[in-house]
Amino acid sequence: MVEITETWIDSQAPNSAAIKNGQGLVKKGRFLKLHHSEDQAVLFGTCAGSGSSDYQPSADFAVPEKPVMRCTCPSRQFPCKHVLGLLYAYAGGASFTPAEVPEDLAAKREKAEKREERKLKEAAEGAAPKPKKVNKSALKKKLQAQLEGLDVLEKLIHSLIRNGLGTLDKKEHKRIQEHVKQMGNYYLSGAQTELRRLALVLSSEDQEKAYTYAVGQLAVMNAMIKKGKQFLTTKLEDPDMRLDHESTIEEWLGHAWQLTELQSYGLVNEGAELVQLSFLSYADDARLEHVDTGYWIQKDSGEIHRTIQYRPYKAAKLMREEDSFFDKAHVPVLYRYPGDMNRRVRFEEMTSSPVTEEDLEWIRNHAAGSYAEAVKKVKNQLKNPLSDSNPVMLLHVSGIGRNAEGQYAITDESGQSIGLADVYMEPTVPMLRYLPEEKLSGVSMLVMFEHNLATGRLWAQPLSIITTNEIIRLLY
Repeated sequence: MVEITETWIDSQAPNSAAIKNGQGLVKKGRFLKLHHSEDQAVLFGTCAGSGSSDYQPSADFAVPEKPVMRCTCPSRQFPCKHVLGLLYAYAGGASFTPAEVPEDLAAKREKAEKREERKLKEAAEGAAPKPKKVNKSALKKKLQAQLEGLDVLEKLIHSLIRNGLGTLDKKEHKRIQEHVKQMGNYYLSGAQTELRRLALVLSSEDQEKAYTYAVGQLAVMNAMIKKGKQFLTTKLEDPDMRLDHESTIEEWLGHAWQLTELQSYGLVNEGAELVQLSFLSYADDARLEHVDTGYWIQKDSGEIHRTIQYRPYKAAKLMREEDSFFDKAHVPVLYRYPGDMNRRVRFEEMTSSPVTEEDLEWIRNHAAGSYAEAVKKVKNQLKNPLSDSNPVMLLHVSGIGRNAEGQYAITDESGQSIGLADVYMEPTVPMLRYLPEEKLSGVSMLVMFEHNLATGRLWAQPLSIITTNEIIRLLY
């Protein structure tokens, strides 16, 4: 059975309000009965409802890495506050007595077990899930439409550059917004997002800063147009019109990777162990979505991965909100998206265990010791406009102090330094002054890089500090 800790329960909750409400049920003593099955694989109970009816929440751990949670309440959230309360009660040491699983719940369990048996049988027979069949005729029309859309976008970008950003007026801003809508008609959701991002940059009140970042955004879009047209032309000439699983161009053009597609290209790891080192959540007005991003380190390789969840503004209330995760995740199958540094990963199932000092040791051992090599790797990535412009790395920190300009800087064993600055929307550098000296030397630091377009310098923002006995998160 999975180790049921508060951290693990938090990770299952749809949002922070559900966590608070679930914990509140336990504090208010709303649970009338708390039981477990004879084999302790099922937790179930009775919780007093707000009306005259009581609710029966349950959590079935027959398949530990894929627990099934149910409740008789009408809530649209999953899992609901009653199931979360049941789990918090268990994690908090409440008394659960053995009892027979209710008949209706037992019937549902039996159906689920049969489905799981069929899946296991198919897996044993080598029946791997197959990607959805593609209608080549429809796909060809879509690719041709995308090429046409990139031509339209290219004309707009060239026009903006030729006329100069300083000449933009309300009419030009309106024309950009019209093109944003058009990109959707051409199946170019990626281009639509980036054009909307350009419009947001240009609408900034700080015109000098706006023009600086607009130039960078125009470079990104120009690269996307150039590489996109070359890619689509080549793909149309391919009889199989295969996906490009080695670069991020498919995502830039708007393709949403399916897990079966990733598996068919061998982009999976089995039996991975991950520890989350930092978590960021922000609103992306260009995507019209909330973005939940976790940075994780993989034990065997030391790679820093990203888990990303997009929650569209219109549906955010109905989707589970990701959050910080403080335990170690044991993942049966880790799906890897195409990419370079900090490639996106995803997993559907996991069990967890507390992070130990041994875990902290292997995490620290994966930290890069040479800043010269680290900076070279970052700069090589930044040369590609379509790469992530804010790569994250784990660095060994020999010491930290102030540079000649009075700014914080970290140094490696050879004395080479990297300046620290707040490149993300939430500041963390000011927090360093509150940490004792022993937390700032001989440690590992997870940092986010950014090439400042205004100064031309490479800065790093501290996200987390890993010592011999703890992970100090500067962002949650």
